Formats: sequence, C-alpha cells, structure tokens
Amino acid sequence: MSGRTGEIYRIAWLPGTDVLHGTCHCGAEHTAEDPVAMWVWMLAHPRGHDLPGDGS
Repeated sequence: MSGRTGEIYRIAWLPGTDVLHGTCHCGAEHTAEDPVAMWVWMLAHPRGHDLPGDGS
C-alpha cells in the first residue's frame, strides 16, 4: 500500500480521569487533557518532544 510510513502513534485514555497518555513512534511519552494538544505534540516529532514545561 502506498502512503504507509510504519510510524505508530498511540493515545490511551486513563480511565477515571480526563487525562490522555500518548506514546510516539520514537518511544517518547506525554500526558495531556486536551486531545488537540496531544496530537500537536506527537506530530511535531521530534522538535515538539523537547518543549520546556510541556508536562512530559
């Protein structure tokens, strides 16, 4: 299939909370309550993973 990159992004909801836990294809992890902020962090790979104060 064309268009596949082999990159896997995972976002899991932590039950009983409003928190999402994301794992990038590179292994970096991040938590956020805002789904848009989570995707922005993931898709900014790799520069987005090093933002100061991002809660990672």
